[in-house]
Amino acid sequence: MTTWIFAVLALHLAQIYLSAAMYLPTEGLMRHAGGRDEMPAKGLITGRADRALNNMKENLPFFLVPALLSYVVPNTNTELAVLGAQVFFWARLVFVPAYLSGIPGPRSIAYSVALIGNLMMFWALIA
Repeated sequence: MTTWIFAVLALHLAQIYLSAAMYLPTEGLMRHAGGRDEMPAKGLITGRADRALNNMKENLPFFLVPALLSYVVPNTNTELAVLGAQVFFWARLVFVPAYLSGIPGPRSIAYSVALIGNLMMFWALIA
């Protein structure tokens, strides 16, 4: 499980840098390195990257809570919890480019599959 927790955290970190990097072409390197008191207008892809990052921030606690609880709750189905973490990670990895593409179907499917991964981890705690 530890590997998958770190993988999800690395994906979150990559999304943070991706979102920040999207501003670089419109604001330039010096402004990007500064205090960024005034943010430039978001382009289409930049806005999507920001929303994908916000979505990850909203979903991260729902991943981390059952993932960490799987270490301490007695009689946890560890294999199911790990499988759920894997499903969550891979679906969230697909979610980012799907969101950036702007095609609603793949994004929604990836989100739903990640949600199923979360539900698998919760089920592993109570089953």
